[in-house]
Amino acid sequence: MVRSIQRIVIAGGGTAGWLAACRIAAWAMAEARPIEITLVESPDIPTVGVGEGTWPTMRETLAEIGIDEVDFLSAADASFKQGSRFDGWRDGSAEDRYFHPFTAPTGTRDPRQLLACWKQAPGSSFAGLMTSQNAVAEANLAPRQRTMPAYAGALNYAYHLDAGKFVDLLRRHAVQRLGVTHLSDRIDVVEGDDDGGIKALLTTSGKRIEGDLFIDCTGHSALLIQGHCQSGWADRSDILFNDRALAAQVPVSPQSPIASQTVSTAHRSGWIWDIALPGRRGIGCVYSSKFLVDSEAEQILDDYIASALPDADPVQPRRLVFPTGHRTEFWKSNCVAVGLSAGFVEPLEASAIVLIELSLRALIDNFPASRATMPLLAERFNLLFLERWDRIVEFLKLHYVLSERDEPYWRAHRNPASFPSRLAGLLELWRDQPPSTYDLPSVEEIFPAASYQYVYYGMGGKLPDVLPEPSAAMTAQLDQVAQRTRSLLSALPTNRAYLDATKVASQRTVEEQA
Repeated sequence: MVRSIQRIVIAGGGTAGWLAACRIAAWAMAEARPIEITLVESPDIPTVGVGEGTWPTMRETLAEIGIDEVDFLSAADASFKQGSRFDGWRDGSAEDRYFHPFTAPTGTRDPRQLLACWKQAPGSSFAGLMTSQNAVAEANLAPRQRTMPAYAGALNYAYHLDAGKFVDLLRRHAVQRLGVTHLSDRIDVVEGDDDGGIKALLTTSGKRIEGDLFIDCTGHSALLIQGHCQSGWADRSDILFNDRALAAQVPVSPQSPIASQTVSTAHRSGWIWDIALPGRRGIGCVYSSKFLVDSEAEQILDDYIASALPDADPVQPRRLVFPTGHRTEFWKSNCVAVGLSAGFVEPLEASAIVLIELSLRALIDNFPASRATMPLLAERFNLLFLERWDRIVEFLKLHYVLSERDEPYWRAHRNPASFPSRLAGLLELWRDQPPSTYDLPSVEEIFPAASYQYVYYGMGGKLPDVLPEPSAAMTAQLDQVAQRTRSLLSALPTNRAYLDATKVASQRTVEEQA
């Protein structure tokens, strides 16, 4: 008799494990599927806590698992993210800055029209002309008003969050609201089955946890997918050189502005992230050990914090070492890798959490009815995510290849030998025509053509020699963007005002319920 998939075992907690538990449990509950979910995590392995930026997809994820937006903002000490700003990436000058927003340029089937209008607007940045989000983010404004429905906004948005508090929220929700069984225990042995898969996990306390489907969320150790299933590793460090990070959490004044964007500032051998939350800034230095020793990275981080927050007390950063690459098989036998166990590249465009979301969506949308269908579904899953990882690697490399900085690290990034072959071809093509959907034909592209446009032209990518005259329709659309920008700047609250009011309302609700 063919056994249906009813027992799911998630190995490891963190953002990946608890998002997996919540997403699958909420789906099973909505579909009335008889699925039991057990999550086992070691009590002495802390959350990595670097993935503190999301994509807009997180709004749909939170709604699907049944977490209220106000509760999320309060519990995860979260703030709004409307894109990423890149400082110093092109030449390191004081004026070197561009923005990658979450709102696409105003609609047109011909992106050459966008370039034609931009060429006639000297002094305007590409993102500043094409969308209101650039100005809104620079003003530290929220993307929505508090009277709007949950997870809706005047502009597309994501979140910055405290990763540890977010995990605590997901854990409570999974256990208390969604019926997930939580075991705080260390996995000692992975017991195999006759088909090369996994039959059970044996823990330090003597528990034996059987399952039909196992999800590996054990981080870089990849205890199940690599340790037992022997999935291979695709090293991408020949393209993306960074393999180290220093992470610091710096408290801020309760009256300080809260930025609406992740700020990524280039330094001589990498870059610095700066993420603003209501109570602190998460600041980290990403670098390559081939070009920078740890002590130099610490000094770069200290100098940045001293400049950005001159009144801040000294902080001791955490040092993180990470491999750059991904699995050759993300789903093997009855084991699926999600999160760091599947792979990791530098957190430049906050791709870590969105890959968790996408992995879970693909798993749920193609959930195996029995073990018999797993090989076909695994093959499909693996092909999809190999392509997605390729796209991420290409897109991150795009941030480097047009830089004019003259340090050894940046010169190495410009070496064509380090370019993915597909990206090398697109760079040649984009000298004659702008990035478009023809370059990114997949139905589920992880980065749309608009993202390539923002980065390519933000970094000074060459405009085609021949451009059409701007059409009256395109000019009118951009005039509407400018008008909407003025309206939003006068109507939207600051992030600080919005989040402070939300916190007061949340506390009042708790008091009333008590």
